Amino acid sequence: MRRFLFLLGLRWFPVGLMIPVLVLLPMERGLSIAQIGTAAAVQGIVVLLLELPTGGLSDAIGRRPVLLLASAINVVALGVLAIADTLPLLMLVFLLQGVFRALDSGPLEAWYVDRALAADPDADIETGLSRSGVVLGLAIGGGALLGGGLVAWTSLLVPVLVGVGFAAIDVVAIALLLTEDRPARGMAALVASARGVPAAIGGALRLARRNRVLAALIAVELFWGFGMPTFETLMPVRLAGVLGDPGDAAALMGPAGAAAWAASAVGAALVPLLIRRIGTRWTGFTLRIAQGLTIGGMALLAGPAGIIAAYLLCYTMHGAANPVHSALLHRQVDGPHRASVLSLNSMMSQPGFALGIVVLTAIAAGAGTPLAMAVGAVVLAAAAPLYLVHRGVSAGGTGGYDAERSALTPGGQTCSPLPQP
Repeated sequence: MRRFLFLLGLRWFPVGLMIPVLVLLPMERGLSIAQIGTAAAVQGIVVLLLELPTGGLSDAIGRRPVLLLASAINVVALGVLAIADTLPLLMLVFLLQGVFRALDSGPLEAWYVDRALAADPDADIETGLSRSGVVLGLAIGGGALLGGGLVAWTSLLVPVLVGVGFAAIDVVAIALLLTEDRPARGMAALVASARGVPAAIGGALRLARRNRVLAALIAVELFWGFGMPTFETLMPVRLAGVLGDPGDAAALMGPAGAAAWAASAVGAALVPLLIRRIGTRWTGFTLRIAQGLTIGGMALLAGPAGIIAAYLLCYTMHGAANPVHSALLHRQVDGPHRASVLSLNSMMSQPGFALGIVVLTAIAAGAGTPLAMAVGAVVLAAAAPLYLVHRGVSAGGTGGYDAERSALTPGGQTCSPLPQP
C-alpha cells in the first residue's frame, strides 16, 4: 500500500504543476483558446485508439514495463511543452500525452488491487482506493500550489521545467519500487506475452457485453469525459475573463488548484462514510448530480470568490466520485482482465473529452465561457442514472453481480468476495 501511494503521488504531482499554465502558457505565446482546444482533442483521439491495446499489453506483459514506458514518454511530452509555441508543436505535446495516458491508465491501480486481493480475497479495496484518492488530491494540490508560486515569482515556463524533473524522478522510482512476479523474461517471453494482448482485449469486451452493470459504468465515462473540460480547461479562462489579466489568473490558479485538490482529497476520504450510509450506487448517482450543480455555479456566479468556491466544491465531488467509480469497476472483474477493463472504462472518456473540448471551447470562443460551462455541466450530470443499473445478465458466471453489494459493511469489509467469470 505505501509503495502504491508513493508512486501514485509522484505520478500526479507534475499534473498539479501544469494546472496554472497548461492553457495560459500557449495563450501567452499567441495561440487562441479554440486552437488549444483543437490540440487537446488530439490527446483524446490518441487515447481512444490506444487505450484498449495498452491495457491488454499491461495484462499480458506486466504492469512494470508498461509504466516505465509511460513515464519516459511523459518526460518527453513535458519537454516539448516547454518549447511549444506553434499549433503543430502543441498538437505533438497532446499526442505524446495521449500515448502516456493510454499506457498509464490502469496498470498501477491494477497492480495494487491484484496484490491486495492475492493476499486476502476479502480485502477492503474500497478504503484503499479512497486513500489513493486522498493522496492523488494532495499530490496535485501540492503541485498546483508550487506551480502558482513559481508563476508569481518567475514565469509561466518554470513550472513546466520543474515538471520535467519530477517526471524523470518518477521513471527512476517505478524502476526501483514497483516489483511484480513474472515467471518468464527475455525477448521470447515478451513476444509470447504480446500475443496475449488480443485475448486480453477480447476478454474485457466480452465482460462488458455480458454485464449490464459494467456496461453502464463504462458508459458513465462518456458523459463524464464531455464535462471534464469545464473544470480542467475552461476554469483558468473563466477566471482570466473575470480578472481581466491571464497572468493574474495563472498566479491565482496555483493556490486555487491546490485548494481544489485538497478538497478532492477530503471528498475521497469521505467515501467510506457515504457508502455505508446510502450505498455505492446511490453515492455515485448523488455525487454526479452534485458535481454538475457545482459546475453550473462556476458558470453563473459573477465574482472570482464565488467562482473559486464553486470550483472547490466541484473538486470535492470529483475526488469522492473517482474512488466510488473505481471500486464499482473492480468488483465486476478479476485479475487477468483488470487492466484491460480499466482501460476500456478510461477509453470511453476520450471520445467524450475530445468532443467536449472541441464543442465547449468553440462555444466559449463564440458565446462566452459561462455558457460553455453550463452545457458541460448538464451533460456531465446526465450520467447519474447509469449508476442505478444494478443487475447484469449472467453469462458463464459473469454479470450477475449487484453493484450495491460492493458497499462496505459497518465492519469495513466487503459484503461478498469478488465474483469470478
